[in-house]
Amino acid sequence: MPVPINTGDTAWLMIASSLVLLMIPALGMFEAGLLRQKNAVSVFMQIFFGLALLSVMWFTVGFSLTFGPDTGEGLTGNMDWRFLKDVSQKEGLHYAPTVPGVSFAMFQMMFAVITPLILTGAVAERMKFTAYVLFIVAWSALIYYPLVHWIWGDGWLHKLGVADFAGGMIIHTTTGVGGIAAALVLGRRLGFGPGIMVPHNIPLAVLGSSLIWLGWFGFNAGSAYSAGSLSGVTIVNTQMASAVSALIWVTIFWIRTRKSSVIAAINGAVAGLAGITAASGYVSVEYAVVIGIIVGFASSLMVPVFKEKLKIDDALDIGAVHGVSGIIGSLLVGVFANSAVNHLGINGWLYGNPGQLGAQAIGVGIAILMGFGGTWIILKIIKALIPIRVSPEVEEAGLDIEEHAERAYSDEEEYGKL
Repeated sequence: MPVPINTGDTAWLMIASSLVLLMIPALGMFEAGLLRQKNAVSVFMQIFFGLALLSVMWFTVGFSLTFGPDTGEGLTGNMDWRFLKDVSQKEGLHYAPTVPGVSFAMFQMMFAVITPLILTGAVAERMKFTAYVLFIVAWSALIYYPLVHWIWGDGWLHKLGVADFAGGMIIHTTTGVGGIAAALVLGRRLGFGPGIMVPHNIPLAVLGSSLIWLGWFGFNAGSAYSAGSLSGVTIVNTQMASAVSALIWVTIFWIRTRKSSVIAAINGAVAGLAGITAASGYVSVEYAVVIGIIVGFASSLMVPVFKEKLKIDDALDIGAVHGVSGIIGSLLVGVFANSAVNHLGINGWLYGNPGQLGAQAIGVGIAILMGFGGTWIILKIIKALIPIRVSPEVEEAGLDIEEHAERAYSDEEEYGKL
């Protein structure tokens, strides 16, 4: 017999969906503000076009491939729910029985949209728009959709006991290591070094990061699929991990430079958000703080390793902020998870279940393999078909003018020259 739809749960999930949607233009603000002015429009175009394209893709095939009835091998869903066919407005699915199926599909759509868009931070200022479009479509279909089914659907990693509350593996680990792979395939920007890493609008980046922080309450607590104690503790965990990580980033930057940096603060906050995502609904608040501390130190210390020692031009440090944080947070589920908090039967090592850490390690390993290896292969194939990088002349002039014939800041006289 179907579980009755709960109007409070449904209202909360619709609010959470809207909060995650808010994160998408906020991501554009955050990234554009931290990049050079001549490429600000290109970032917003990638983000906004991606929002439209990936929404349609999710509606047509994505939801069915990820959450549709398993084909039997635990690898993918079938196509029974294409175009949301037979996904009820009145009854819930077994994933979230107290909310209508369409509300669950809408919430998951926001995740499916924002995940590939995180990669824009790694490929910024040099990727051709046509190649970018092919890339996010292929990345969604070949990396995101399968991994979602394996862990959140009825797939094989779910059956192994892998736990990822809101996407620490599925979203942040894959995009973090995928960003490193993408940066390696694309190569460094012209003049790679401190000279091209000067943000053009820090207040815009701070506004974007603030809205990302707000939206993350929907991102994490919405994954409880209910308005109750679980979503409540998830919000607190999200807040505390992010706050602690931001403080650590600022402190480490001050130790290195004797300057207090707002850029360090906002990057640290996002790193903390990414780090707590996998564990947000599984752990008590004190361990959310511990996760924030560990993630804050690890992610901030890895930024100079990637940029200065390895010379990887991951433009906005996606590998450190999302990848390192996502990996650590996902693994720590296997240590700190407490079923007394989550009521989901998930316990970690500290609560008598050391096997959970092994399951988490398997999940993280698969996410790294899919994220890095899959991104590398996809981009190599696209590169063999079409150019994936703009010419040096276009890169020097800026993608805004050459690819979009628009400027982020201009007057009527300047527009007349375009």
